[in-house]
Amino acid sequence: MQHITKTEKETYSLGKEFGESLKGGEIIGLIGDLGAGKTSFTKGIANALGVKNIITSPTFVIMKVYEGRKKLVHIDAYRLTGYNDLRAIGLEDHLNNNTIIVIEWADKLKEELPFTIKNITFEITDDSRIISF
Repeated sequence: MQHITKTEKETYSLGKEFGESLKGGEIIGLIGDLGAGKTSFTKGIANALGVKNIITSPTFVIMKVYEGRKKLVHIDAYRLTGYNDLRAIGLEDHLNNNTIIVIEWADKLKEELPFTIKNITFEITDDSRIISF
């Protein structure tokens, strides 16, 4: 399924709509170039989960954890090389049915992940984003 968004607000709204369908225990991989809308989409998910914090990309800290009706773990995998790096930052502590895990740059993880991940891709066009589920 594909969605086209033309503004950051539309990408956020799509993330919020998607986030409202999450039950807990999902691991979502976001794949797309810099500026493709991955963090805006994650902000929408966070809003749907009742997170009150301001969501920013975890580029330098690699992982941020937010509390809401479900916990949101937001990971930037750009500088990671595989599952061992995820284990080293404590991902396994958050693998449960009360947590939603969003991994930006999920395509950078070269090793086979020992869990199911739902990938969403973000493509930049001249005047829009194509978001494919």
